[in-house]
Amino acid sequence: MTIVRALFAAALLLVQPALAQLTIEITQGADDPTAIAIVPFEWRGRGRLDEDIPAIVSADLQRVGQFEPVAQKDMLSLPTRYSEVVFRDWRAIGAEYVVVGRIQQASPDAPFVLEYEVADVFRQQQVMSRKLSGSRTQLRDLAHKLSDEIYEKLTGIKGAFSTRILYVAANQLGAGRFKYQLVMADADGARAKTLLDSAEPILSPSWAPGGGEIAYVSFENGGRPAIYRHQLRSGLRERMVAYPGINGAPAWSPDGNQLAMVLSKGGNPDIYVMDMGTRRLKAIAPHYAIDTEPSWMPDGKSLLFTSDRGGAPQIYRAELASGKVERLTFEGDYNARATFLPERNAIIMVHRRGGERAFHVAIQSLDTGQVRILSQSTLDESPSVAPNGAMLMYATKHNGRGILAVVSVDGSVRFRLPSSASDVREPAWSPYLH
Repeated sequence: MTIVRALFAAALLLVQPALAQLTIEITQGADDPTAIAIVPFEWRGRGRLDEDIPAIVSADLQRVGQFEPVAQKDMLSLPTRYSEVVFRDWRAIGAEYVVVGRIQQASPDAPFVLEYEVADVFRQQQVMSRKLSGSRTQLRDLAHKLSDEIYEKLTGIKGAFSTRILYVAANQLGAGRFKYQLVMADADGARAKTLLDSAEPILSPSWAPGGGEIAYVSFENGGRPAIYRHQLRSGLRERMVAYPGINGAPAWSPDGNQLAMVLSKGGNPDIYVMDMGTRRLKAIAPHYAIDTEPSWMPDGKSLLFTSDRGGAPQIYRAELASGKVERLTFEGDYNARATFLPERNAIIMVHRRGGERAFHVAIQSLDTGQVRILSQSTLDESPSVAPNGAMLMYATKHNGRGILAVVSVDGSVRFRLPSSASDVREPAWSPYLH
């Protein structure tokens, strides 16, 4: 597969019917997960709550594989505040932590107030006590925020449950006719919202820092690719570049002031960086080979990219100021779509071992050069890393259909996010949202 073909291959793979909300199928959890009980919360207000917050929190924590929520039917008591927790009840069923809470709304116009405490069963002490508030439409956000806080307290890693994901879905309308949708959803696949409908393919969604806007490639302009920026709050869209040939793979710089992209306006696919203030373009380490798939290093001073300048697709790093280029990958005959993991000084990439046909998501240490396969299917692509660096999402095939899958960076936890109706591709995990 050449890099040019790889750049547009996702468009050809989107070939199944109607958008539906993603669901979660956990396929592998961590060994010896922590047992945690999320007790039903007390509700003080009119009517019924629109969201089951303890159920959302339980699902969030179970999804990352490090926790095993206690089923309500196994709970010997249902306290709603720390003072009511009887520790022997929880020791008897093997719970290590207990979360209790209350939700109230003083009047129909008042905000919802959520108070919760977390108890350590073995130490018999309270380890957290917090209060959150929000509107009726923010109840699910409060649940994810609660999950983030518990996860960080108990693991030391910042939670990413309050983030969003982007993906592209394709609905087959008839012979040779498709409807493409750019979709935004919660990190668990809930609250899916279509941002763009098109009769032409949509590729390479990319988040700006802070999550307020995105960029992507759309073929809506007469079937030719163009790069668009899209403000999420207002819905305003702007076509950034639409040169003849390739306009692809937009990637925001860490400060949001620049946008890297692939253009073939000079006749050959090269990496360019656009200053978002002046709209000036600068070619980065141009070469007669094919360069594509830029992604930024955290300092904003260099880029990772894919190039076949060595004879096969491999990962390189280029310094913006000097244009100096360094090859980073040597194992395997195909390495592409790299993302840097600062916590591990490593890169996530699509990898193929020499002589094999399967494409996997892999991690390579930049200290040792060691490569480790993370995914288990055979046609894996478009990896996107959560902002806490703990999990990554990628596109793959399952039962002949395109789905999204997630694996932890250490390979211990896996789950799938199939859609009941659509073929989905091109996932992009948001940064932390401001």
